[in-house]
Amino acid sequence: MDIAALSIMMNQSQVKQQANISVMKMTMNTAEQNNINLMKMLEQSVQPYLGSKVDVKL
Repeated sequence: MDIAALSIMMNQSQVKQQANISVMKMTMNTAEQNNINLMKMLEQSVQPYLGSKVDVKL
C-alpha cells in the first residue's frame, strides 16, 4: 500500500469519526432540550391547591 492511499484512508476515517461525534452532540443537545421542555411542562401542570383537602360527608 502506498503512502497516498494510506493518507486518504486515514483522512476518511478521521472525517467519519468527526461526523459521528457531531451527530452524538446533536442527539445529546436534543435530549437535553426535551428534558428541559418536559420539566417546564410538569412545573406548569402542578396545581398545589388541588387535592390538598378531602371533603367527607357522612
